[in-house]
Amino acid sequence: MKLCSACLLGIKCRYDGKSKPDKKVINLAKKEILIPVCPEQLGGLPTPRVPQEIQGCSGEKVLDKECGVMNKKGKDVTKQFIRGAYETLKIAKIISIKEFIAKQKSPSCGYGKIHDGTFSGRLIQGDGVTAALLKRNGIKVITEEDLK
Repeated sequence: MKLCSACLLGIKCRYDGKSKPDKKVINLAKKEILIPVCPEQLGGLPTPRVPQEIQGCSGEKVLDKECGVMNKKGKDVTKQFIRGAYETLKIAKIISIKEFIAKQKSPSCGYGKIHDGTFSGRLIQGDGVTAALLKRNGIKVITEEDLK
């Protein structure tokens, strides 16, 4: 069993109310059990929601309270992102998950690359809040792009 960003399985939970189904992830779900999670929903954010980005740092620094997550209208949504990350970790621990398939570039699930916080489309090195927390707890994180 693995956790998986719910949007990759076709669940309409993205900020824009849409999904981002990935053929490789969907094919994997036919062979393995993939548990869909949306950390942003688990943190209490609605769908659809205003776009959000980590502000000029990474999920690790959000967890360490060195920076935060804001939506495009300037509202601080850091608490919801941290809550969603911990709820996702709780699910992982309950069912002994060792791997998470994450949606690349997401402020929650992104792994390796995330948006820079300017809402300009620019990417920086770093992980989303949930990906960072899962990594800290020994859960392997990969993205849909890593699947073969």
